[in-house]
Amino acid sequence: MNEIILDRLRDTLLTRTSLDRLPEDVWKRSSALNTWGTNAIEGNTLTWKEVERLLLEGKNIGNRPIRDVLETIQHESTYRDLLQRRSQPITLVTVLELHESVFKRVKADAGQWRRVNVRITGSTLVPPRMEKVVPEMEALLRQYDNRDLEGAETFDLGAWFHHGFESVHPFSDGNGRVGRLLLNLHFLRRNWPPIHVLPPDRETYLSAMEKGNQSDLSDLVSFLKELMGRSLLDLLDQVGTGDDELRPLKKLASKGPYSAHYLSLRAGQGELPAIKVSGDWRTSVRALRLYREFTGRD
Repeated sequence: MNEIILDRLRDTLLTRTSLDRLPEDVWKRSSALNTWGTNAIEGNTLTWKEVERLLLEGKNIGNRPIRDVLETIQHESTYRDLLQRRSQPITLVTVLELHESVFKRVKADAGQWRRVNVRITGSTLVPPRMEKVVPEMEALLRQYDNRDLEGAETFDLGAWFHHGFESVHPFSDGNGRVGRLLLNLHFLRRNWPPIHVLPPDRETYLSAMEKGNQSDLSDLVSFLKELMGRSLLDLLDQVGTGDDELRPLKKLASKGPYSAHYLSLRAGQGELPAIKVSGDWRTSVRALRLYREFTGRD
């Protein structure tokens, strides 16, 4: 995805509201969506409707493991707290606090570095031995700070940082969720909104991470940009103008030079910022205008 398009969409969002001042209902929905997605791809059994009921409506849900309910409530609270953390450096204490905040009363070693050697299911990567976890994490955060100070590009740095964290795999369990919280903390520190990895993204996400094991982060960078496009469209649909309203591609195609089929292909390829709703791609007049200006062809 053309990063200029993302920059323009972000500029539009930030002229409407700062990230710190997003309306409460918007931030609440974002935290619920992020929590459902990050937990679901790790095996949490709560459905999106159940997460909505629990987190957005404040109602109880029945017949679900208490562990899954606790993870959901505690992750949502941890995610919302990222806004308060964005002005602070990311340290070893930050990482431990995030893990403890999500997994207290769920995992016996919440907030503790792993004391066992682990393997990543389905991956060719072998994480470092347990005694190397703290030195590896210290080195990762030191390099992140250096690259950050040197002005490394946001998505390149985010992909490198996220893959590096998951490669160390510093906890016995919960590395994916903490890693994605840290990734979103990175975006917030760079004044970009959080992204959401949802169940339909799981295979693409894991494939990009596996390719990173071969020292190729290009797919992960592209994936993060695509997710950011979705996040920006979603937020602008809620706080933007009429040009930011999400509309079906068929409706937009009837008023422009592109067919709905062409737009659908570009959305599926991650070139046109778009969100799939009930099987149909949607985008905004603004996003389509930016695509045509910086990427598309007549």
